[in-house]
Amino acid sequence: MESSLKNPDKTIAAFIHISTFSKYFLPFGNFIFPLVLWTAKQQDPFVDHHGKQALNFQISIFLYFIFLVCLGIAGIIFIGVKLDSLDNLIFHNHFHELFQLTQAVPLLIFIGIIGLLLLGLFILEIVAVITATVKASNGEAYNYPFTINFITPTSVENHQSKNEQFNNTQI
Repeated sequence: MESSLKNPDKTIAAFIHISTFSKYFLPFGNFIFPLVLWTAKQQDPFVDHHGKQALNFQISIFLYFIFLVCLGIAGIIFIGVKLDSLDNLIFHNHFHELFQLTQAVPLLIFIGIIGLLLLGLFILEIVAVITATVKASNGEAYNYPFTINFITPTSVENHQSKNEQFNNTQI
């Protein structure tokens, strides 16, 4: 693939991916910094591909996180309230009933499952971003797993400049 690209800007593409870790220091930094870097060098097809991939993945991870948190809150309320009767609430003024294991087991299992899914999402993000950074620094294209394509990615191999599109007059 490197033969189809004359001089890909591998450094900017790698920085786009690694800049997504800025969310741990600045809120929404995982969207702001890759977007700024991508728009600065968007004319380069290699940077364009990696920028779109990084932003799509970060939006997807954010939506998966929001979905899991909402599912967790809804499940905790549903299991905790036990909609069958209001007298047998796990959460009520009698604190000692919270520690009755038979009532707390479904809630603890559900919290554990949601926690494992969130941990898996975190590990997926760390591994995928590091892999994408390494691939970009080597001049290779990378497609993130489990990504919803909000910004339509263009193939690096088939990307033509506007001048090449107009000069290609096949009749």
